[in-house]
Amino acid sequence: MKKNKKKKAQLPFRINILFFVVFLLFAVLILQLGVVQILNGEDFQDEIDRTTKDTTKLPVPRGEIYDRNHNLIASNKPKYAITYTPPKGVQAIDRLNVAKQLALYIDMFSPDEKEKEKQLNRITERDKKEYWYLQHEEEATKRLSDAEAAEMDNAEQYNEILDRITEEEISGFTEQDFEIILIKKELDRAYALTPQVVKSDNVTPEEYARVAEHLAELPGINATTDWVREFPYGDTFKNLIGNVSTEKEGVPAENIDYYLAKGYSRNDRVGETGLEEQYEDLLRGRKEQVQYTMSKSGVILDSEVVVPGESGKDLVLTIDMEFQEKVDEILRSELKEATKGGANKHLNDVLTVVTVPNTGELLAVSAQSYKDDSRKEIIDTSFKALYDAHRPGSTVKGATILSGYESGVIQPGDGVVDQPIKIADTPKKGSWKNLGYVDDLGALKQSSNVYMFYIAMKMGGEYNYQPNKKVRFDPAAFTEIRNYFKQFGLGVNTGVDYPYESSGYPGTTAAAGLLMDYAIGQYDTFTAMQLAQYVSTIANGGYRVQPHFLKEVHNPSSEQGKIGSLYRTVNTTILNKIIMDDKYIERVQEGFRQVYQEPGGTAYNYNRNSKYNVAGKTGTAQNEVYKDGKLVAKTINLTMVAYAPFDNPEIALSVIVPNLDESTSSSINHNITQRIIDAYFSLKADREKGEVENKVEKEEESEQ
Repeated sequence: MKKNKKKKAQLPFRINILFFVVFLLFAVLILQLGVVQILNGEDFQDEIDRTTKDTTKLPVPRGEIYDRNHNLIASNKPKYAITYTPPKGVQAIDRLNVAKQLALYIDMFSPDEKEKEKQLNRITERDKKEYWYLQHEEEATKRLSDAEAAEMDNAEQYNEILDRITEEEISGFTEQDFEIILIKKELDRAYALTPQVVKSDNVTPEEYARVAEHLAELPGINATTDWVREFPYGDTFKNLIGNVSTEKEGVPAENIDYYLAKGYSRNDRVGETGLEEQYEDLLRGRKEQVQYTMSKSGVILDSEVVVPGESGKDLVLTIDMEFQEKVDEILRSELKEATKGGANKHLNDVLTVVTVPNTGELLAVSAQSYKDDSRKEIIDTSFKALYDAHRPGSTVKGATILSGYESGVIQPGDGVVDQPIKIADTPKKGSWKNLGYVDDLGALKQSSNVYMFYIAMKMGGEYNYQPNKKVRFDPAAFTEIRNYFKQFGLGVNTGVDYPYESSGYPGTTAAAGLLMDYAIGQYDTFTAMQLAQYVSTIANGGYRVQPHFLKEVHNPSSEQGKIGSLYRTVNTTILNKIIMDDKYIERVQEGFRQVYQEPGGTAYNYNRNSKYNVAGKTGTAQNEVYKDGKLVAKTINLTMVAYAPFDNPEIALSVIVPNLDESTSSSINHNITQRIIDAYFSLKADREKGEVENKVEKEEESEQ
């Protein structure tokens, strides 16, 4: 009995010991938690924040481009693509392993042998050495002694090791090795969490399927879709739409800082030329921003869209593609006709701009050119209508007459006897024939050079011309008359919404004879776009309107092939009002009407059967062709400006045909002008007829 009592007395003591041990353990745990929370908590939280959240921006579809009638002219055609999105901390050897595995499923070489040769030529000696190094790193590193390495930084060590790889060691690569190198070069261009296209050209359905099936063994690789610009109208207007870079090209290296500052990634596509460049901010859209939650080792644990993506805005242009096609064909056929049988051997280009004079909307902009001296192929070079400047000849005489009115050297109705002018020590200068007595209207109608010479001489200070005598000349007259011309857009930028346009070339020498040449369009040079703005200003009563390609901007549509809701409309922009009395503008308008519609007018014989009430001005300018700095030929430019109908202009146009033979009998400028006007009004009539027929059909259906 005593023994049992003793055992019972010892039990509480053991429990106390157990409780004490548990207490100590809890005390140590609480102490540790306190250290973590109080002393190191902020550091640990910083570490978590720094390593687990990253945001990347994913590209969205580019906006599409339509003509004024909502015909699609530049769209996005989907195609298969293989991309690589590297996780954080990936090393060169990791990319090599991915490249080796990916090479089993795709063919990086182009099926075209010439293109394949170019691909092989892009593999440099350094590429080969880096490939060899990654597979023999331990061996290669031993070639640099510890003493040598101590005197170099890491980059210098690496370059020295590559230098010590021999030609023999990199000479036995197979085509499979080269393919791996090409793949790795694309992988090396990728940035963390940013998709990089590895292959998008000629990805076959079989390649796409093989890669998709093996994604688990290809870390970072994805089988997805890419896109390429597609042009339903072929080459028509294509070079004015411009180019978009590929993802391999990325943003232009020369403007990298500009694009990065605007939120672009290095491999983002951008509009490089033309309207694609001009309206890049609208077409690019808003990237989708995705925030990734990652482990410290770089494994993606979760993702969340923090900023939804939005496709680029769609553009509706002022261009009428059906009309543009007709204009292109007119220029091509007339160029062929004018050079038939080897005629006009220096004629290579034909240029035109067709616009709405009251709004500045561009209906068609075209230039067609021979591809080379063989003259076997004509190509579209429509950008030349904005880039290339030529002597305009007599088309500018309307501006000369208006300069004379405003400067006070002539008044409406003033006349002169049109006969050659002979200034001492200079050749005679005259009109295309002696026209006899002409007033201001007759000077426009019959294209009198002499009348313009008198305006120039008077603006230069000579009011009493006498044959074979010297004339007074104030060089400031050049500035004065050029300032008048600039009010019409001649000699200045038109303001067209395009990345580049030429303002023409102003002659640098000031002399009385050259001022006379300027007055008849034989000195400074102008573009087809400038001439179109000039004639539009006269047609609309003296308002210089900014020409523009963009008509409307629309939000992207969720329905394929349909245009979205209206985002904004481009309004007419008046750059300036001609600082001249309206009666002067009306006087020149009447002169332009007589050119086309009255006997004796320089365009009358070509227009007498027209029913479209055309007005305008013809032009011929002497020109020279130089090659390697040497004069090889003297030629002429044939030009034209016109608008119709005279009393309510719907279209205005300019035509430039440079470098025809001096002896040519071609009427190409007249033919082109008349055919374009006919095409415009014929197309308009067909559409109006179609609208009436559709309306009748709908009414009949509703009655039934």
